[in-house]
Amino acid sequence: MGLIKKKTGSRSTEGGIKFVCDVCSSDITSTVRIRCASNVCHEYDLCVPCFSDAKYSRDHDPRTHAYQVIEQHSIPIFTEDWGADEELALLEGAETYGLGSWADIADHIGGFRSKDEVRQHYIDTYVHSSKFPLPEHASPEDKELSERIPRDVFQARKKRRIEDRKEAAKNAPPATPKQKPTASVPSCHEVQGYMPGRLEFETEYFNEAEEAVQHMQFDPGDGTNPRTGESEPEMELKMTVMDIYNSRLDARVERKKIIFEHKLLEYRKNAAADKKRTKEERDLMNKAKPFARMMKHEDFKKFCDGLEYEHSLRQAIAQLQEWRNNQISDLKSGEKYEQEKQQRQSRGPPLGQFDRLATNRISKPTPPFEIPSGTSALTAPELPLRLQNGLSTPPPDKALTNGTTNGVLTPQKTKTKFVTKPLPNTVPLKFGKENASDLQLLTPEEREVCSILRVMPKPYLTIKDTMIQEAMKNGGAIKKKVAKEICRIDVNKGGQLFDFFVHNGWIARA
Repeated sequence: MGLIKKKTGSRSTEGGIKFVCDVCSSDITSTVRIRCASNVCHEYDLCVPCFSDAKYSRDHDPRTHAYQVIEQHSIPIFTEDWGADEELALLEGAETYGLGSWADIADHIGGFRSKDEVRQHYIDTYVHSSKFPLPEHASPEDKELSERIPRDVFQARKKRRIEDRKEAAKNAPPATPKQKPTASVPSCHEVQGYMPGRLEFETEYFNEAEEAVQHMQFDPGDGTNPRTGESEPEMELKMTVMDIYNSRLDARVERKKIIFEHKLLEYRKNAAADKKRTKEERDLMNKAKPFARMMKHEDFKKFCDGLEYEHSLRQAIAQLQEWRNNQISDLKSGEKYEQEKQQRQSRGPPLGQFDRLATNRISKPTPPFEIPSGTSALTAPELPLRLQNGLSTPPPDKALTNGTTNGVLTPQKTKTKFVTKPLPNTVPLKFGKENASDLQLLTPEEREVCSILRVMPKPYLTIKDTMIQEAMKNGGAIKKKVAKEICRIDVNKGGQLFDFFVHNGWIARA
């Protein structure tokens, strides 16, 4: 056997160097190979069958060239789970790539060795050895591990380990592709003028603060009168300017801290949340912003949610008082009153016979009255938002549920039944004992919908729960396209289920 000196080969899927026969190009990485020892042939390897048949190529002459028999040193010498061939590859990789490049060294060794495993083995075996810089079993006469663990047993363990890690790598989820890092320039961020790589802004707070100290100099011995030992007025002035400069830097750091703490750099996300608020709620949030300087982000968010809830309660109380003054005693009648009120406001003032001739008197119609979202959540007949916001109001009195206006009974609208369109070329599903799981959790109308659309009760309940939770994230409303993607069933079935949920008032149409 001769010294293993690996030639430059191609990397295999398991890492490490791959050796091939220079005649038949077969893979001889894990088998015995014959290497030409002549100076004419540089790293010339042959497999055993080609060597037995005296095959050759290029300048190799099997009659006169000496050779070496090289086999795999798959025997433990320093630790029980590392062979001599891997130890040699470890030292060779460390010499080639340098200590610390553990990923390259692990790839050089192969056998699905990870960089953390290689690093820990090197530290435990070579660094923490009592015979540093040599390992514990570095003596050539020390054959304890190789005699205790036979070659065939060690190779079987190595093969089993490689197969297990290969299977684990095959079943592992795909790695997230690396994204190109954002350049640290002001134009590469959603907030104009912010440089994310430097955590700085193009225009800082007190941006001209450095101008006052840019030409200031302090030399050893300056500022002290050598005769009296007192500070000179010029030095006192310089120190005052430095105190002002440091205070401005502190103010700049404090404002950056507030920006990062309250996630104000997420401009698109904050703007989208601000658009969902009414004008009054936006004005209220702007008035509450000064309190963010003395609160953590979680506390400030709870504070703002409480202010919005209080504002919605006040709006709802004022609206209910207006309904009571107009002798409206139930939510259905209140909803009708608000709709007619908006229609009246959008019409504008009536025009007389002379006003029709004066075109300059005609103005644009008044925009419809905007009801705050929080108020509608507290006063709407069907309250899908109440579940999301955790809002609760006392239930209306049973005596008022029929609705009376000026002492006269108000007829209530009966809820129309949802008509499910049958699917083409299908028959309704009949629920029996074998497919009646969770059927008792459905209402008769839901059972009819599931029967016509041929949807089992348990998947239906899962779709219903998922769609309502997704709607709650967006203020109780959801788009029909998004609902179809959530269902993950036939688009016709998903569309009809969405229309059924909207008809029952569980979600709203975005």
